[in-house]
Amino acid sequence: MARLNSILTATAIAIATLAGPTSAACTREDLFAAAETYISAQAAGDSSSLSLSETFEYWENNAKADIATGLLSKPLKLDYNRTTADTTQCASFTELIATSGPYVVATQIWYDDAGAIAKIDTIAATTGDLFFNAAQTLEYVKDHDWSEVPEAERVSRDALKDIGDAYLDMWTDATAADKIPWGTECERVEGSMRTEPCGGTLPRGGSAKANGNRRYAIDEVLGSVDVLCSFDSLGPWPDSHEIRVEGGKVRYVYTVTLM
Repeated sequence: MARLNSILTATAIAIATLAGPTSAACTREDLFAAAETYISAQAAGDSSSLSLSETFEYWENNAKADIATGLLSKPLKLDYNRTTADTTQCASFTELIATSGPYVVATQIWYDDAGAIAKIDTIAATTGDLFFNAAQTLEYVKDHDWSEVPEAERVSRDALKDIGDAYLDMWTDATAADKIPWGTECERVEGSMRTEPCGGTLPRGGSAKANGNRRYAIDEVLGSVDVLCSFDSLGPWPDSHEIRVEGGKVRYVYTVTLM
């Protein structure tokens, strides 16, 4: 009987392993591989190959939508893609640029305990949106360094979240800009606009409404915090702000904002 119990236990463990990663044991390899399936689906304009959970939700520009008729149903010739991995939350963030779409897309993907996609949350800017110019955005970001931050120079996920929040708080809090550790070589890319250094011209309060509905994807290894939100201080506009931090200092800020 003891031997039978051991066999049953081992079998159960094997089945659980084959079922996929749990949210607590999500690996960077898992998340990057899963993000590649999303990138391929967007390039093809066909989401049928995606592994979706039974409770899957698709959100586009801060509204619940139908994946069969949303942006993922439209094939895009992608000129650029880049992904970060949040192993703590079993989520990923991917930026896409399609100059012939034209689109600049910011997408968070969330996975369930079996490794299936539970939610795709997309902000997709196109012609007419705030400072939009996909070709110019590509020119600005294509050579940026997104290699892993050396371990000794990484900051915690709490610190990354605080920086993301402080950035979005600048429109309502006159002191928020001074809480952000700006790097001397920082670049801020807002569609067709690039600001160097980042801390040159910044909002310092003035709006009575905070930027809300914040959703975070944080990758300590790549020094990234992406915040999808409603840019209520000026909008409400669907928005993505991603910030890269190297050695404790902000290096890049990327925004995707709909109007």
